[in-house]
Amino acid sequence: MRDIKRARGGHLRLGRRGERIARDYLTEKGFEMLLRNYRDKRGEIDIICREGDVLCFVEVKTRRYGSAGQPAEGLSPRQMRRICNAAEKYIADVGHPRVVYRFDLIEVVVDNWDVRDLRHWRDHFSPRDHFSPSASCIS
Repeated sequence: MRDIKRARGGHLRLGRRGERIARDYLTEKGFEMLLRNYRDKRGEIDIICREGDVLCFVEVKTRRYGSAGQPAEGLSPRQMRRICNAAEKYIADVGHPRVVYRFDLIEVVVDNWDVRDLRHWRDHFSPRDHFSPSASCIS
């Protein structure tokens, strides 16, 4: 039981580290941070920010260097639906503003000390496209 808790704790620390790296990256690129770790019973959003007039709901996926696969492979259709549901609730909470919004993904790959790779996928998924990724990557 103790090993499971320790493994879960390490996984959560890795995720928090990736989210911190992603926030720093977005801030450096001129995004305005609004909220982090927005939670609702229907879902969770890692980062809510704004790029100009566009509201961005950002999911961050982090993996250790040398792990199998890309971080984005950890984003399931179910999780995308939950993020979309949470975004819908957030928009309702702030009074249904007429705003353009999108769903971004940031992949972070780290080793013990360094960021090995960071990819920002703008408009990675949408509630309109049945959750099939349709994005272009920028670095």
